[in-house]
Amino acid sequence: MTTAHQTQKRTNRRLADEVRNFTGSPRLAADLQRVLVDLIELHLQGKQAHWNVVGTNFRDLHLQLDELVDAAREGSDTIAERMRALDAVPDGRSDTVAATTSLPPFPAQEVNSADVVDLITTRTYAAIDTIRDVHDAVDAEDPSTSDLLHQITASLEKLAWLIKSENRKV
Repeated sequence: MTTAHQTQKRTNRRLADEVRNFTGSPRLAADLQRVLVDLIELHLQGKQAHWNVVGTNFRDLHLQLDELVDAAREGSDTIAERMRALDAVPDGRSDTVAATTSLPPFPAQEVNSADVVDLITTRTYAAIDTIRDVHDAVDAEDPSTSDLLHQITASLEKLAWLIKSENRKV
């Protein structure tokens, strides 16, 4: 190796104090927080529906609701951990979720399976709407985080389709 080549290689190296991690903007943190609380709320409402669904196709819907709960829980964990990786602080406390979610409330009593299908599908689409609402701003600042939003959206849309098909008539 020539001395000139060695010099060129050394000039490409950065000093350790020049290396910085990507830190998301306050807007990115706020957008991800919106997604986080809606996914946590979807998880909780899915469990509420799972425990209190009654009627036709009870068992199938009961099991489908657990799939939705798992997807929402995993999605919320993914978003919260991404926020931490970007030096943002996720807030998943119950009072924060209740005060800031965009999802409509879910009934406290037993609910007929056909009604659960409609109720939980609406709430799933509400969470998806939040993800879609923040997507472009997130993508502009951090395409890697946007990729996570794509995965969560695809998962939730598939589950919404499977659940809402329980009531579909042709």
